[in-house]
Formats: sequence, C-alpha cells, structure tokens
Amino acid sequence: MLVFQLVGIAFVTAVAALILKSTKPELAFAVTVTGSIILLLFVFDAFRDTFGIFERIAKATGIESSLIKVLLKMIGIGYIVEFSAGILNDFGQNSVADKLIFCGKIMILVLAIPILESVLSLIGKLLELIP
Repeated sequence: MLVFQLVGIAFVTAVAALILKSTKPELAFAVTVTGSIILLLFVFDAFRDTFGIFERIAKATGIESSLIKVLLKMIGIGYIVEFSAGILNDFGQNSVADKLIFCGKIMILVLAIPILESVLSLIGKLLELIP
C-alpha cells in the first residue's frame, strides 16, 4: 500500500536527518528536502490517475472543464504551500513560512475570480427567469 511506503520514506528521512543534524547540519537540511520531494512525487504519481474522474464529473454535470481545472489548481496550491511552509517551520523559518502562506492565499484568491464570475453570471441568468 502506498501509505506504508510514504510512512517508511518519512521515517527514514527523519532518522537520517536527525543523525546528520549533530555532525553536518547542512546535509540534514538537504536530506529533509530530498525526502520531502520524494514524498510529493509518490503522491503526485498516485493522484495522476484520478484526473480522468474530474473530467467525467465535468461532462456529467455540465460544468466547464476550465472551472474544474481552476479548482484543482487552487487545491494544489493550498497543499503545496502548506507542505512547503511546514518544511520552513521545521527549519525555524517561521517568518518566511507565514509569508509563503499569505502569498498562497493571494494566489488562490486570484484563481477564484473566474469561479466568482461564473457564479454571478449563473445568478443573473436565474434572475432573468423570474417574471
């Protein structure tokens, strides 16, 4: 199962980083970042197969596929920013992590504008139906 592989990689990364931290702190950082990237690659590979499901949902519901893509981008940005901020917090860079989270929120807000426009257009069309 994928979850056991992820847990194994996380534990090996953590133990290796702890061992290296006392002798070579710069290598501990590199090991942590490398382990984190490997974890992300495993998850992205598993998630890649599910994109077809979102396309089928868009076709079945009549939602524009571009809106589904925007939603997936928003979710992806949220997860990547949170993951990266966690790594920054692990290395004592709380201030940078906070700024990264703030920038991620702004990016999500910018991506949400087309969705807001679509919802307002739908509301306008529904109001036209009312005599």
